[in-house]
Amino acid sequence: MAIDRVPSLKRCRSLGLEPAVVGLAKESFRQPHHANHKVSEYGQQLKEKQKAKFIYGVLEKQFRLYYEKAKKMPGITGENLLLLLERRLDNVVFRMGLATTRRQARQLVNHGHICVNGRRVDIPSALVKAGDEVAVIENSRNKPYFKGMNEKLGAVTAPAWIIVNAEALSAKIDRYPTREEIDVPVVEQSIVELYSK
Repeated sequence: MAIDRVPSLKRCRSLGLEPAVVGLAKESFRQPHHANHKVSEYGQQLKEKQKAKFIYGVLEKQFRLYYEKAKKMPGITGENLLLLLERRLDNVVFRMGLATTRRQARQLVNHGHICVNGRRVDIPSALVKAGDEVAVIENSRNKPYFKGMNEKLGAVTAPAWIIVNAEALSAKIDRYPTREEIDVPVVEQSIVELYSK
């Protein structure tokens, strides 16, 4: 499997992203110094795609599949694309507050600590549906990582479309998010334009 080995802060710098977007602390972050060179329309579109791929930790082949799926869904393709990315299980685990970064959330899923509707799911790209319940599996709750997690979850402000039960280390997907609720600094229309060339 292909793995992105570029350090996250370095990627944030090159893409002009705030580290907080991917769950990283701000320390040691310097805004990139850009010379006044004009970026072409294609360059700008490519950058938006790279930002989305980096934020959600998705590689090109899978990202392309999300785009194709988004195109077939009713509604606006760009918004559909972001909605699909938000519905990834690793993203939901991150949004719930069980992990500080999506990369960490992906590991929790990979290592079999997460279940959906009572069934263990170890595929980070699995898409959750409205009404699904995402939780830490019973056997993992006494692991050191999850000690004191109830308090942590209680202090996290999850998005309105996810209802967190801090006591049960679980969350219910109440509905799908609207575009306004997806706080990623990506111009999704540029990605659609790039792919539809």
